[in-house]
Amino acid sequence: MKTIYATVLIFLITGLVSLSQESEKITIVGESLIGKVINNENVREVIGNVVMTQGDVTINCNRAIQYMERNEAELIGDVVAIQDTITVYTERAYYYGESKYTYSDTTVKLNDGHVTLTADTGYYYFDADRAEFFSNVKLEDSLNTLTADRLIYYNDLDKAVSIGNVRIFDDKSEIKADSLLHYRNDDLSFAFSNIVISYPGNNAIITGGYLEDKGLENYTFVEVNPVLTQIDTSDDGIIDTMIVIAEKMESFQDTTNRFVASDSVEIIRGNFFSVNDYSIFYREDDMIVTYRRNDDKPQPIIWFENSQLTGDSITVLTGKKVIEWIDVFGSAFILSEVENYENRFNQISGKRIKMIFEGNDLTRTEVYGNVLSYYYLFEGETANGLLKSSSEDAVLLFEDNSISDVNLYRSIKSEFHPENLIAGREREFTLPSFIIHKNKPNKKEVLSIIPNFRKNSKVLN
Repeated sequence: MKTIYATVLIFLITGLVSLSQESEKITIVGESLIGKVINNENVREVIGNVVMTQGDVTINCNRAIQYMERNEAELIGDVVAIQDTITVYTERAYYYGESKYTYSDTTVKLNDGHVTLTADTGYYYFDADRAEFFSNVKLEDSLNTLTADRLIYYNDLDKAVSIGNVRIFDDKSEIKADSLLHYRNDDLSFAFSNIVISYPGNNAIITGGYLEDKGLENYTFVEVNPVLTQIDTSDDGIIDTMIVIAEKMESFQDTTNRFVASDSVEIIRGNFFSVNDYSIFYREDDMIVTYRRNDDKPQPIIWFENSQLTGDSITVLTGKKVIEWIDVFGSAFILSEVENYENRFNQISGKRIKMIFEGNDLTRTEVYGNVLSYYYLFEGETANGLLKSSSEDAVLLFEDNSISDVNLYRSIKSEFHPENLIAGREREFTLPSFIIHKNKPNKKEVLSIIPNFRKNSKVLN
């Protein structure tokens, strides 16, 4: 008996579901009507001020051909379909009553009160609140403009999925990608593959493989081989290019207006190179700050001209597109190769070292706290021994990038080593921090992995 009741219950439920899913017949009225039979199917042609309705869907047009058995209609001329806040405009469409959707093979436009969506062809599914548009697709709202080869728009979710030659832009930046998921209400985007972000105001471009853009927070990050390229022109017309490679690249379009690069960071800018764990680029101030976030990370390294700098943090000011000063904090150390002497390196260490430049020339170096130094001496161009010094602070003056004067302050100790005792034994005269780092970025290798900029190699070299 229970089996019989169960069978009857399933039958009743199935019948109710079938009734509830049965599509309502479309109705079409107009100024004139012609009835005919085509291939054993009843067909009605309605002409003039045509109005087609099905449930909450209303479509106006100039002419319609209704296929009675199929519950379908071909709509021709000034077609306007309306459902709640959705309005679809096109010149020709085909309406499928059983599935309650329309297709247009001519230019189609959708407006829901928040966005305007246009394309060469498209579908709109009325029950699903979903549009699928193809070819020359363009979506516009109050914040962004998006273009793509194909786009699926979920009206109830304010969500757009775009595929192929995707481009989304506003007055601050532009994002290009192979595909992109965009939530309009949250101004939130996720982009995938062949990503290019342009910041026209900063002449900056970031490329990568994955992106998240949080428009309301003015925040964007890129992962999967991200590269930052920024091209500037100095006051004297010299083109200067900065290239940054990292595991993750972030952009903050807020009051600080900064880029952040983290993990395995490499920087190239003219004759300036760096390897570090974490870098911040303050675009308005023309300042670069590099530092290690944890003790288990290596110190940032900077190479400039014939010098190598290390410290817990290094700040570089590049006003007017040339370096103005470099400030090294925490276990600061600089070594500079002595020209024409392979194994001779001037060295200085302290708690803090500040290098000051005029144009591209080093003019002054200030060292603070526990100063230790080795400097090779010359009479004219003839090597003349080595000076080992220690003090609390020191100031070194330069002419033509060579030391012209050394001033030591407090707790001064100096020790001179004559030339005959150091020649051939130079590596015995090194400070505890002495390491020649071999991981300086190679410009040609870096350029080879940036296909978008190979054609500009004359500028970047």
